[in-house]
Amino acid sequence: MNTTTSRQPVLSGGSGGVRKVHLVSLGCPKNRVDSEVMVGLLQGEDYELVPEPDAADVIVVNTCSFIQPATEESIDTVLQMGRFKKEGRCETLVVTGCMVQRYGSSLEAELPEVDAFLGTGEYHRIAEILKTRDAAAPRTHADVPMYLPDEMAPRVNSWSGSSAYLKISEGCDHRCAFCIIPTLRGKLRSRTIPSLVAEARRLVDQGVVELNLVSQDSTAYGKDIPGKPGLGPLMAALSEIDALRWIRLHYAYPHGLPDGLLDQLAHNPKVVRYLDIPLQHASGPILKAMRRGVTTDGQRRILDRIRKAVPDIAVRTTFIVGFPGETDEDFETLCNFVEEQRFEHVGVFTYFQEDGTPAATLPDQVPEPIRKRRQAELMRRQKRISRARNRARVGTVAPVLIEGRAEESDALLKGRLPTQAPDVDGVVYLNKVPEGVAIGQIRRVRITQAGDYDLVGEVLTD
Repeated sequence: MNTTTSRQPVLSGGSGGVRKVHLVSLGCPKNRVDSEVMVGLLQGEDYELVPEPDAADVIVVNTCSFIQPATEESIDTVLQMGRFKKEGRCETLVVTGCMVQRYGSSLEAELPEVDAFLGTGEYHRIAEILKTRDAAAPRTHADVPMYLPDEMAPRVNSWSGSSAYLKISEGCDHRCAFCIIPTLRGKLRSRTIPSLVAEARRLVDQGVVELNLVSQDSTAYGKDIPGKPGLGPLMAALSEIDALRWIRLHYAYPHGLPDGLLDQLAHNPKVVRYLDIPLQHASGPILKAMRRGVTTDGQRRILDRIRKAVPDIAVRTTFIVGFPGETDEDFETLCNFVEEQRFEHVGVFTYFQEDGTPAATLPDQVPEPIRKRRQAELMRRQKRISRARNRARVGTVAPVLIEGRAEESDALLKGRLPTQAPDVDGVVYLNKVPEGVAIGQIRRVRITQAGDYDLVGEVLTD
């Protein structure tokens, strides 16, 4: 449940028929990959990326609609970009992604300034639709999501020069009671290993040293294609790329983790000892109401299995508080579970009553003030765990991927440990940097200070 906003570099024009385009990408890393494909497609069709909307002939907003605040942010962004069409040089405004897939042509009356709407299965048609647009053409294109990009899809990596996301599959076959994703993204569609390796090689050739594997349900990867290759063979194949240093897995559904994945986590030096495994809750009655297909003890057994196979693994998880029917006892069970498991990283979200999900019609909806209070309390407990874990790192030496200048000060570099994923976990600030340290390098760093979530360290010269 990630609703972070990112502004992509965007497309250009002017003389010679080249048109300038600005693209705003909202939501999760999976959405970012879709945006990067759209940018690549447009760059091959006489469009050019520009960083500011007031310089664009075409503005594209790739929306998120996973929860209501994300939908509201998407609408606000579309309205903001619409002002550039009304008052500036922008001629065409296009809206793509999950909000279009969810609401379809009903958006046309609400957003008359938008020229075209493309759903999650149509974004690859953006250049075609822009080229053929006329007054008689339909404004909304949103069918059952079937499109799955392959290694031939052009793509412009917008995350960083050294790190990129690799979408290994699309869609989800689970039916969790709180989740709208199957409606927005369709059924599971996995990419083949050769296709993923080919795209990964292209990214590595551009300077990427870390790949973050993402999908709606990474555990299910490969179950829908001949041979059912799974995560183990995929990671083994990716690790054959010489210049690739780190491979990280996100969004693994708890049960059904293949032994091949755990073997790669334990023994492949390129697969970082990190697993993002959203659990969502820990109380038995709430897990059942959520349709998670696992019990409290079942989750304990899954975590024990992971840690037995990979003793030094860092586990990231997410929880939802305030799900319908969640009592004080259910919440305390969740808090005790977090204290017991001592996760390295935890995200806590408040439940939103989303239309179109089974949970929206459940009785005993929890009032918002209680949801927010429970979120703050669980994060308070996790902060204490995170602080203790970070303090235990002081004096240790670990590899750090150098990412760039810190936002807080140009005098500081920042990087990440193998146990820190981009955008969602803490960072390592580097206050003693010898000559020759460059962005994209992985260097040995001694940790000297610890905060609640971030660390400070010095790069070693040996």
